[in-house]
Amino acid sequence: MGHARLILERFGKFWGAFSVIDLFILNALTIVTEFIGITFAVGYLGLPKVPAVILAGVVVVAAASTGSFRRFERICLTLVAGSLILIPVYVMVHPPVGQMAHGLLVPGFPKGSQLSTVMLLIIAIVGTTVAPWQLFFQQSYVIDKRITPRFIRYGRVDIWIGIALVVVGGAAMFGFSYWAFNGHPEVGHFTSAQGVAQGLAKYSSRLTGDLFAIALLDASIIGAAAVGLATAYATSDVLNLNHSLHRPVTKAKGFYACYAGLMAVAAALVLTPGVPLGLLTEGVQTLAGVLLPSATVFLLLLCNDKAVLGPWVNGKWLNALSAAIVWILVLLSVILTASVLFPNITSAQIVVILAIGSMVGFLVGGILIAQRHRRREIVTVDDVLAEVSNRDTWRMAPLHTLTRPVMSSQRKIGMMTLRGYLGVAFVMVVVKIVEVAIK
Repeated sequence: MGHARLILERFGKFWGAFSVIDLFILNALTIVTEFIGITFAVGYLGLPKVPAVILAGVVVVAAASTGSFRRFERICLTLVAGSLILIPVYVMVHPPVGQMAHGLLVPGFPKGSQLSTVMLLIIAIVGTTVAPWQLFFQQSYVIDKRITPRFIRYGRVDIWIGIALVVVGGAAMFGFSYWAFNGHPEVGHFTSAQGVAQGLAKYSSRLTGDLFAIALLDASIIGAAAVGLATAYATSDVLNLNHSLHRPVTKAKGFYACYAGLMAVAAALVLTPGVPLGLLTEGVQTLAGVLLPSATVFLLLLCNDKAVLGPWVNGKWLNALSAAIVWILVLLSVILTASVLFPNITSAQIVVILAIGSMVGFLVGGILIAQRHRRREIVTVDDVLAEVSNRDTWRMAPLHTLTRPVMSSQRKIGMMTLRGYLGVAFVMVVVKIVEVAIK
């Protein structure tokens, strides 16, 4: 049972449609950005664009179409290992560690940059790091891998290893990109990942530029495969089609057709002349960041659904952390919207917005905690021990036998308000992207 189907069945078609439609549109655009990365890499390496893009699409589809989950996983792990090429690039450029540490601990805006453009970039970084598609992919992939609760601890270790690799790779890219361009005319004038490769070759060495381009090609192929699978899983789940990497193409035709179709459309769009590839990449990631609160709210609600997760539901501290993350994402989108509507907004005014937003978050959080405390059921020691002992063997009952939870008026108002605001923020992002493109 995938994430999309759970949302549809537990919250109804109205909310399920919002979630799945958002996912499909955003994922289709995200796959386009992965193929943009492929074109940047092969363009820098001097390879012919059309045959290279077609070959990459064929490789991505073929890797997932073997009918063996384990074989696909091994291919992906090999590609993930290839991402470590970024470490030698960092070593060869050797940016000063002390300056990087200072930048990490004392953040600041680039000098002379327009605030709305900087906020667009910040939310794009959030959107590409914790994208909505990842929520759908993670749950569906775990189900397809046939992991039972007793393996959850190992799964968490796996996630932390992945987080560490991403953080190390991201820090390395920030470091060597800044140091390579520092003191040169290109500073503050980011164009695309291809521009980064060209800058590394120009100001460091040809080898660093080549290695960065290879890492970009490698990461783009991984991204296209993962995002494509997330979309194919969700679409097949909602349409009740057979979907599993364990199944050969003949036994899951709809699933693989959706996956291959997305790759074909993305490749065709990338090869269309005149498309602003660099701007499209940043715009899609920003839209992912803006829509992330909506996807995260559904995840948070499911994580507290005892009929679905039983003894694995969130604890109070995890709920508090999750709610804080959602609220921070909303505040970031508020700042982006304000910076688009009021281009001359100052840093002091942003601090005021953040302070007011934080106060509102604490107030609403306190009210919800008080309400939850009043409704709290009496839990005995025996209840806790029973839940703990049943964790490894617990299974969700068949979905059709579960009673759908009734959404309170308070929750409906909150969800509709969030949805309406995110719609406005979505429009503001599009306006800003068009504005940047015209300039």
